[in-house]
Amino acid sequence: VQLQASGGGLVQAGGSLRLSCAFSGVTFSTYIAGWFRQAPGKEREFVAAIGWRYGRTNYADSAKGRFTISRDHPKDTVYLQMNSLKPEDTSHYYCALREGQIPYDTARHYPHWGQGTLVTVSS
Repeated sequence: VQLQASGGGLVQAGGSLRLSCAFSGVTFSTYIAGWFRQAPGKEREFVAAIGWRYGRTNYADSAKGRFTISRDHPKDTVYLQMNSLKPEDTSHYYCALREGQIPYDTARHYPHWGQGTLVTVSS
């Protein structure tokens, strides 16, 4: 399984970004795609996850109301639309994948990871 994240960049506080994660090589029939983030010196934290078959979602409290996770079946791509960005959202963002139907919010449940994409929010 390969995941390729993109879409990070520099944005002012209050602005928006959309992250994309394209994946390939998935052979299991049901899976969860998730986004995590990790700032320097901090642990990796959950942002959002979505079930591929039924679209069931799970969000961290920090993401609720501001971020939206979505998927595109034909393109095998998951998106994270981030609005009303804050300086504390500055981090490396990682996409992840796991087999199954439960959108877990802990990194240890996800065996497949893409490289990070850096999001910097200036004040």
